[in-house]
Amino acid sequence: MIHAENEMDKPEQEDGILFNLDENLKIVRNLFSESPDLFIRTFTIKQTQEQAALLFIDGLSDQQAINNDVLRPLQVHTEDGKPGDELMMTVGHIIEESRWSQIEISLLHGSSVLLVDGRDKAYALGTGGWPQRAIEDPQMEASLKGAHQGFVETSGQNIAMIRRYIPNRELKMRRLIVGRRGQTNVTLLYLADVMNPELLRSMEERIQKIDVDVILNTGELSELIEDNPYSLFPQFVLTERPDSAASQILQGRCVVVVDRSPSVLVAPVSFYSFFQSIDDYSTRWSIATFLRLLRLFAFITAAFLPAFFIAVTSFHIEIIPLKLLLTLGESRGQVPFPPFVEAILMEITLEMLREAGVRLPAPVGQTVGIVGGIVLGQAVVQAGLISNVMVIVVAFTAISSFILPNYDMVAAVRLIRFILMILASLFGFVGIIIGLMTMIAHLLTLKSLGMPYGNPLAPVRFSDWKDTIVRAPLWLLNKRPTSTLAKQDTTQSNDKPEEGKP
Repeated sequence: MIHAENEMDKPEQEDGILFNLDENLKIVRNLFSESPDLFIRTFTIKQTQEQAALLFIDGLSDQQAINNDVLRPLQVHTEDGKPGDELMMTVGHIIEESRWSQIEISLLHGSSVLLVDGRDKAYALGTGGWPQRAIEDPQMEASLKGAHQGFVETSGQNIAMIRRYIPNRELKMRRLIVGRRGQTNVTLLYLADVMNPELLRSMEERIQKIDVDVILNTGELSELIEDNPYSLFPQFVLTERPDSAASQILQGRCVVVVDRSPSVLVAPVSFYSFFQSIDDYSTRWSIATFLRLLRLFAFITAAFLPAFFIAVTSFHIEIIPLKLLLTLGESRGQVPFPPFVEAILMEITLEMLREAGVRLPAPVGQTVGIVGGIVLGQAVVQAGLISNVMVIVVAFTAISSFILPNYDMVAAVRLIRFILMILASLFGFVGIIIGLMTMIAHLLTLKSLGMPYGNPLAPVRFSDWKDTIVRAPLWLLNKRPTSTLAKQDTTQSNDKPEEGKP
């Protein structure tokens, strides 16, 4: 029985910081064995004549801050003091820790730790200074009239950029820790007087239930918390633009910032959120409406055009006008493959060229895309492997997919296109209709953070139609989307400026 009690007390004793500095340093060296980047600096505090040790990991801590704000004040300060007096340091962020598990986390997140002989507590000092990337123009979401600032891999800077757009005390944050081995800081940003508390609670509970070793980026978090992980359609918007994230927060949504990731997650969203761009609100409403309609047309074209061509040439050739039929027959006269095989070969080639252009360095990638597309397309036509019309269809499909502003939706369209091509090769127009009906039914049942994915068309909410397929004038957009269930629905007055008045 005594042995059992000692075993129960042992973990608590090992996790607590001891009074003896030498014993504490032995524990530190045991915890971080085979870690040559852990630096231990021992010295005497001039204020209290106590022996101390400063711990930090090279590359994660700012050496200049350690020298100027920690070591120099402690070693140079000459005022008389007692061992229990407050230590003289100029670091802005100091936390007292009493357990080794907390010390380990602080060191691995860039803080330096001060151990003092005779004290059973340590001081975690905010001296983080890991390598950081400069703020640059977003790579995936280029804008003509919007800001030219994109998120970086440091959550603190990302939150600061959002705060610049919403300098309001109602912008609140909730910090969560995800991961067992590499603990990742996840921050929820929202407007407290606007965001629906039930949606916020749902997002927080989903993140808290994640049990993984580590979260490396926002894409992993999105897949772990989405409503339907088997759907091809993205259920959250990932953006790397601070102005876009701020706009979503103002509409009553929440933004999830993941440390070490250059993009943030927006929820809840609808299907039409993936066809909107930040430039829509910096151009005239008529131009923005035309561009949104063009994107929807591009989505339909990118998904259905190859399947439509296969169905027409394989099953429904009677609907082709006679002159076009003669041209098509002349183009396909020497092609040895059926339309489905022809389309699959061209689509796979296009996908390989697309991936090659992305993975290679920018100058080389552009060359591969242009030269590969022109040379390869001309070569396969001259060899009689592919018809001229099929090259036109695939090229028009590729251009349509490039118009869509969201990469995740583009990836979904690429997979849907192959499914529809298979159905069209088996059943013609009937297969395309079956695929279309299945896709619509799936979109109607899909949810984003528990909210209907088809908002505002399914369910029908006429008040939200002003900012979905069309973009009404800004003075008419005086209500937040009803799909966010915001506590405050009014954003501005709907008074239009009168003509002829200054």
